[in-house]
Order: sequence, then C-alpha cells, then structure tokens
Amino acid sequence: MPSSGVPAEDGSGGSHGDGVPVTTEGLPGWLGPVVRAAETVGARQLSRFLPPESGGGRQSAVLILFGEGERGPELLLMERSTSLRSHAGQPSFPGGALDPQDGDPATTGPLRAALREAEEETGLDPRGVQIFGVLPRLYIPVSDFVVTPVLGWWRAPSPVGVVDPAETARVFTVPVADLTDPANRVTTLHPSGHPGPSFLVESALVWGFTAGVIDRILHFAGWERPWDATRQVPLDWRP
Repeated sequence: MPSSGVPAEDGSGGSHGDGVPVTTEGLPGWLGPVVRAAETVGARQLSRFLPPESGGGRQSAVLILFGEGERGPELLLMERSTSLRSHAGQPSFPGGALDPQDGDPATTGPLRAALREAEEETGLDPRGVQIFGVLPRLYIPVSDFVVTPVLGWWRAPSPVGVVDPAETARVFTVPVADLTDPANRVTTLHPSGHPGPSFLVESALVWGFTAGVIDRILHFAGWERPWDATRQVPLDWRP
C-alpha cells in the first residue's frame, strides 16, 4: 500500500508504533481478492480526483467495513442526515474529518479517525473491527476532503444504529451479492455533469464518492459482473 502513506503490516499481525494494529491474519478466504487489490491498486485506478499537490484539503477517513451476514459478505453503510452541510442525505461509508487526537495524518491518524467516526455515527464497537488494509488517498472536490479509505473486517459484529439523528438518518448493511447484481447497477449524472456508477440497494441510491470506491473494489477484486452502464437514473430517484 505504498500510495496510502500508512505503513503496511506483513500479515503476521502486530501494530504500528502507537498501537494501531493492521493485519491480514485470520481473515475469511473470500476477502483475499480485496487484500490483494489493496496491496497493488494506485490512486489513479480508483478515481480521477486526487489530493491537491499543494498538500491542501481537509484530512479525513472512511471505514469500508466488510462483515458476514445472513446472505453472505456485506458492507456497512449509513445515510447522512439531510441537515448536514456536506453530502446531506447521501448514503456513505462511516467516516469524517481527522481530529487532533487521532494523531499523524500521514501514518495512523486516518485509522483512528475511521474507527472513531464509525463508533460515533453507527455505535459499532471498534474492538470488533480488524483493520486489514488502507487504500490510496482520494479527493472529494465539492467538500475539499482528502479521504483515506480504511479497510476493515467486522470480526466481532456489534449492534449498530443511529446514534445522533443530526448526523445520521439510518445505518444499514448491503450484501455484496446485491452490489454485484447487474439489476442493481445504474449510472447517475453528478451535479458537475460527470457520469458515475451507482447502486440501487436497500431502498437507497448509492452514488458519488462511495459508489465510485465500491465500484472499483468490485472491479479489482474480480467480483464485478457485466452491467448496463447506459441505464441512467436521476439523483432524485425514489423507490
């Protein structure tokens, strides 16, 4: 994971200097393709929006948390409150801006921030999350966020739900099988005019940054199935 700026572990376990463990030990076999993709993928393979070369932008992190539910592998998502200033009402990964107590943004700060924000937004117990990888930093121009995607395995699932309605409208999981189902895949036209991959799942339209990252993970993990990218839906889609 050389592009992430966060040192990688060797898979045998252990932690970084300030005690944030990153390990691939004991992961379920089906996560193997995601681990291998994370080790090799570059930022330009994930998005055309890269962090400013000036080093500017608001440092943030998201937790891409894989679990195993009744229908097999799944991802944890949340729907942001409509009252928020940035990305209001959008389904997203748990996450947010780094706080000073999270530590160095260039090393373990994003790991701490991803877990802290996930706990604050969904109520999950971070002790049950095993961080196994970090993707390269990406950029969200509309909010000036420089985002570090942190990959986690929900080793010991805990109850989740809305903690603060002012921040989160709902918390839900999506089976990976639904994300790869061509019937649930569409294209949306972003406000900027840029078309992007989206997903119609769990009575929600997942689009924008979150959908783009999911799309690339499915692709580089070899899970993607052929789908009709010419099928478009508007952003004000309703189930």
